Amino acid sequence: MISAKIIPHQFRLSHIKWLKKNCYPYIVVSRKRHREFNEDEAVVVKQDYDGTVKVQKVIDSENNEVLLYCHSTKREKKEQAINDRFTVRFEGAISKLESGLHKKGCLKKYDKVLEKIGRLKQQYSKAAKHYKIEVSKDEKSGNAVKILWTHQPIADTKDSLPGVYCIRTTHTELDEAILWRTYTMLTDLEAVFRSLKSELGMRPVFHQLTKRVTAHLFISVLAYHLVHSIRYRLKKTGINSSWSDLRKQLTGQNQITISMQCRDDAVVHVRKTTRPEPRQQKIYSALGLCSLPGKTIKTIINKSSAIMKV
Repeated sequence: MISAKIIPHQFRLSHIKWLKKNCYPYIVVSRKRHREFNEDEAVVVKQDYDGTVKVQKVIDSENNEVLLYCHSTKREKKEQAINDRFTVRFEGAISKLESGLHKKGCLKKYDKVLEKIGRLKQQYSKAAKHYKIEVSKDEKSGNAVKILWTHQPIADTKDSLPGVYCIRTTHTELDEAILWRTYTMLTDLEAVFRSLKSELGMRPVFHQLTKRVTAHLFISVLAYHLVHSIRYRLKKTGINSSWSDLRKQLTGQNQITISMQCRDDAVVHVRKTTRPEPRQQKIYSALGLCSLPGKTIKTIINKSSAIMKV
């Protein structure tokens, strides 16, 4: 068993100091800007259709911590796409401003051009911080005559190393794979409880009595154990999907109601479950459940408003 405090992302430095002061071990995501990643020193901890995750273990002897620099190919694609989108927009805006310096009716005054560049930097701050911009001024007319920009990524940051994040922990005795998998438990737990709070309506309630708070927590934890039990049984059959993925796969099967008007003005309602798709049938079979949950219900409403169920 690993005894550790797995801390949410928003925990600050003051909380970590408190954990150290009270001798609690922990695993957290580092909020430091510094990033590094050496491909030759990294080991693979995950490799599947969803991507590859490699980690590099670095000992921080000053703070008696382990820094685990992780690189995810899936995360890299996502972050790179976001960076490219803002970069294209920023460069397009600067290019448009520069081309307007030589057109009639466009912004030319040096001070106004600098002001416009400042607003663009504020608007596209994520991309602008990696650019050096120089504006040439014609002293005679007081107009800007040329704008030059060069891309200079900030070294050893998450912007220059997309897909890299850092985990810091006091568990110096554990290897890379165990540290990474222990931390990913947090992401999994958060996703499950997020689902429970939305679909099942188990959002926090501001109870006034301690026993009600205890009851609320008990039901929430009990619901999580049911989720864990379902996923544990599925993993035995080779289904390793997350809880959110499982819910998406089962979304296509619905229970529908058909209403039919009879000649004697009676209304017949028939409720029936749709047939499962192969992916859904696989989940039902793994859990030993019927693929057609619920039974066919036929309801007849006649003129006298009497209801009869068949």
